[in-house]
Amino acid sequence: MTAAPALRSADTWHPAEGVVVRGTVLLLPGRGEHPGVYGRFGRRLAYDGYRVQALADVGALADAARLAEQVDTAREAGGPVVLAGSDTGALLALAASAGAARPDGVLLVGAPATLPAGGTAEERPVWQDELTARTACPVHRGLLAADPDFRPGRLGVPVPAELAAAVEAAAPDLPVLVLHGLADPVAPPAAARRLAARLKRAELVLVTDGLHDVLNDAAHRSVAAQIVQWLERLRADRTALPHLLTVSSSWEGTTS
Repeated sequence: MTAAPALRSADTWHPAEGVVVRGTVLLLPGRGEHPGVYGRFGRRLAYDGYRVQALADVGALADAARLAEQVDTAREAGGPVVLAGSDTGALLALAASAGAARPDGVLLVGAPATLPAGGTAEERPVWQDELTARTACPVHRGLLAADPDFRPGRLGVPVPAELAAAVEAAAPDLPVLVLHGLADPVAPPAAARRLAARLKRAELVLVTDGLHDVLNDAAHRSVAAQIVQWLERLRADRTALPHLLTVSSSWEGTTS
């Protein structure tokens, strides 16, 4: 039998030379994205001692088994290993964490609704301009608009039924951080609330005015800082009970 090809890590951001690696974040991009769009996020976490690998060639449930090898390899660098994903990458990270891959924690960003039986039409994407739906950050909007490798229009591609079913069944007994924008027009915040509520050890962070790509949105500095705090707690005590945390500058309009 021919061995499956190793996953290619297209972009890796390392802490500065001489800095002890505090952990590794393996990041799965979402629909239309490629690893390079996470350069700013990778550099920011690397500054705080965390190694970030944004993985290419990973986008289907069939890749989940191979992610286990990537997690094991990442452990050699030291510290906890977190499997993270944005958009459909978040769904794959969750499904893989409940299967062969056993990271120390899971980071789910902008996870789209899987619309199982009983899902409503209101949960379907409602947006016109893709850049407006993704981010309000002018720097990131400019980067995407000029990026020849970015594939616009992919946000409208439905979540594959096999992946949706795997996500609905996934309930890993691991610390999970769910990050979601309150103004996300692609993935409704209500879906993120339900996802966090059904996971045993999940924390939910809702970002005021946050759009779909909260890692690259206007509040990207605050979001990265929140992730670093969670990573630091994961390093200190991986069995600690979670608490619900909502990041908001205003408590109005946060019930959606």
